[in-house]
Formats: sequence, C-alpha cells, structure tokens
Amino acid sequence: MIKEKTLLIMAAGMGSRFGGLKQIEPMGPSGEFIIDYSIYDALRAGFTKVVFIIKKENYEVFRDTIGKRIEPHIKTEYAYQDNTFIPEEYSALIENREKPLGTGYAILCAKPYIKEPFAVINADDFYGRDALEKASEVLDTLKENKPYEYAMIGYAVKNTMTENGAVKRGVCEVENEKLKNITECSIEKVGKEIIATSLNEKSAFRVEEDTVVSMNLSLFTPSFFPYLEEKLAEFLEKNKEDLSTCEFFMPDAIFASIKEGYANVKVLKTNATWYGVTYKEDAPLVKNKLKQLVEIGEYKKDLWN
Repeated sequence: MIKEKTLLIMAAGMGSRFGGLKQIEPMGPSGEFIIDYSIYDALRAGFTKVVFIIKKENYEVFRDTIGKRIEPHIKTEYAYQDNTFIPEEYSALIENREKPLGTGYAILCAKPYIKEPFAVINADDFYGRDALEKASEVLDTLKENKPYEYAMIGYAVKNTMTENGAVKRGVCEVENEKLKNITECSIEKVGKEIIATSLNEKSAFRVEEDTVVSMNLSLFTPSFFPYLEEKLAEFLEKNKEDLSTCEFFMPDAIFASIKEGYANVKVLKTNATWYGVTYKEDAPLVKNKLKQLVEIGEYKKDLWN
C-alpha cells in the first residue's frame, strides 16, 4: 500500500535580494528551475503530492512555467499566502504590509490542502537526493499522538554557505539526535570565521563549520496546523503595536512545540551540499553544479522528458 505524503513548497517569497521572481529563473541544462530538481527527487523518494504556497497574483506565471510541466507526473495543488488565517481583529494592522508574514504563516496557509504527513522545503533551494530520501523514510514513521513526532533534516553549516553575502539558517542545538533548541539567524563568512546573528535578539556569535543548521526541510503530521494557529494568535497579540515588518518564523513555532511538550523533533543529518540562489551572483555556480550532476548521471539532461 502506497503511503500518502506531501511535499509542501514555500514559493511566495518576493525574491528582493535576487532582483526578481527567483523561483522561475532557469538553472538546469534544459531550462529547469531549482524547484524541478526538488520535485524530481521527491518523486523518486515516494512522495505522492506537491502543494505550492504562492502569492495569488503570481498564479498564472507560476503555473505556466512550473506547474504545467510537473502536473502530469504528480498530484499538484496551489495554496495562496493571503490573509485567510489572520483573525479579523488583526487584519487592519497588516493590510499595508509588503512582505509575507513569515514561514510559519506560509505553512498555515496550506492547511486546507494537507491531510497526510508532509515535508516543507523552500522553492529556491537545492536540497539533494539524499535529503529527500531520508525525509520520505521518516514521514512513514511519525507518531500521530501527543507528544507528536516531527523531524528535520540537518545540514553542516559549511555546506550551506554562499560567497556572495549572508543567508538565513536555523542554528540547531541537538542532543541525543533530538532538537533541543533552534535559533533563526543570518549567517555569513567573515574572514575565516562563520558568524551567526540572531534575527530576534540581534546578537552575534561564532559557529563551527560542522554546526547543524536547518534549511527549512522539516517534517510534520497535520497536527502541526492547529499548533501553528495557536502560536500565530500569540504572535499577533505580542506584536500588535508593529506588525509591519516582524515575521512569524517556522523555527520559533518548532522550538515552542518542544518546550511546551507538544512534540519531539528528531534531527537527521545529511552530508548533502546545498545549492541556492540567494543572490544573483549565485546563479552561475548553481548552473555549473547542476550541469555536473547531469554529466555524472544523477539527473537526466531533460528532466521531465
């Protein structure tokens, strides 16, 4: 019997640092996007559905350039990152907000489309086949009663860096293969050191090359949705005096679920190397790496044909 599992892809980011809608920048030798490789790896690993989280105004261009070519291969649905899940008393406070409300809220927007275990990824990050295979295996084992069992794929920070500026990563504290703490940070190389700056507290600290970080490849059961709604309400109330720029981060909700005994989060380490286009200058390197993977037979030259 095939176990249903969904790949939830966060693709509503504005791409401001990249200078455009970076999710639809061709990277592969036959015009593939980074997102194509994640979906292809997910298919090989046994995922049965893809849900894209996008802005409603991007639906036509997104479906024409990405959706239509993967729809023949896997069940595909589209969730809009809008204000559907914002309680009425807060809606006026965010109506002029330009940026999305954050990764925690993005996941919540997919609630109507997901009734099965699911993995979350970013649209513009290349995760590697090993990471998606491990994710698929773990999704089949997650316990669906409290304390709930969730998981995440952890990367060595040295395998997730770009030479072109800072990147956002969740710095993880792991104990007995369980996530103990996670801090959403901006991370960059400063000379020979890797410096992380907490996005919430603005404090900076040095991290070692093998420090485990989250690339948002996290694994949940649908029990995470009601918890996100609860934490969102707390977030909105706490920040109601200024909701113009603050963000409701997925890692913060994960850490809260651990601290409150709602869930345990297992950390599975991967040696895979991240490739992504955070900045326009990253694109040539990513294109070259994908070309090499095609040449060694990891992927077909024309991925979907």
